Amino acid sequence: MKLRIKSISISALSIVLALFVLVSCQKENSQTGSNDQQEAEASRASSEADGEAEGMFNNLFDDVMGANDDVGIAGTGIYYGRQDTLSPVPRCFTVTIEHPNGTPFPVRIVVNFGTTGCTGPDGHTRRGKVITEYTARLITPGAVAVTVFDGFYVDDIKVEGTHKITNISATNIPRKYKVEVIDGKLTRTNGNYIKWNSTKFITQVDGLITPTPLDDVLKIEGSARGQVLRGNLLVAWESAITEPLIKRYTCRWIVRGRIRTVRLNTNTNSPWVAVLDFGNGNCDNQAVLIINGQTIQITLP
Repeated sequence: MKLRIKSISISALSIVLALFVLVSCQKENSQTGSNDQQEAEASRASSEADGEAEGMFNNLFDDVMGANDDVGIAGTGIYYGRQDTLSPVPRCFTVTIEHPNGTPFPVRIVVNFGTTGCTGPDGHTRRGKVITEYTARLITPGAVAVTVFDGFYVDDIKVEGTHKITNISATNIPRKYKVEVIDGKLTRTNGNYIKWNSTKFITQVDGLITPTPLDDVLKIEGSARGQVLRGNLLVAWESAITEPLIKRYTCRWIVRGRIRTVRLNTNTNSPWVAVLDFGNGNCDNQAVLIINGQTIQITLP
């Protein structure tokens, strides 16, 4: 009888232990899956936010450069195609040019898109003011242009911060610029936002000997860091361009290159490092996001 009782006790204990191990494994697997999903969401949010900020402020480089030949190279950015017969889009913004010292430089240019909205050839609606002060013509080594915003929106995204371009060329050719975004912020109507600080170096690699900017090609290198809020998700990250970004004045999107994004305080060998690939040179709004071996097709704004 004692032997039988002992046998029953061992069997019961074995069942309990087995159930405990099974439940523990299920709980661990559940937590791992949940953590994986959170890591994937954080990686995607940070990489997409970095790409959006890159595109928004990179377009500003074209705008600042393209105001007129006195301060840059007329006809790039928002100025491109507005008055030619191939793109008869009415000019719905005003440009004010001020010389505070009564001399050619410094010069202050205010682009006013109004309060009701001004839709450009790129399909985006802008309102508010973009204010830039130039120390010299931007194609001149040492020239600086600093841009700030006054109630400026692109569609429903409020744009804030300081954008600074410095011509760091040793000579006129090739042209090279240091571009800084200081305390940049993009805020949506629902309260979600992107905060961004960036230091990039832009080198003109093609179109150097022609007078028109329409054949110019730019190479972009550098790094950034930021923070994105999406609902209850708040992520801080840092990014680096691992393959130079290629930008053409005739295309509003970056056409080639890769940006690697990783959350702050995360091991760089983590599988949750995100890579944003802008493609093979075609002018389109498509890019591929690679996270932990998985690819996601995304549409650039």
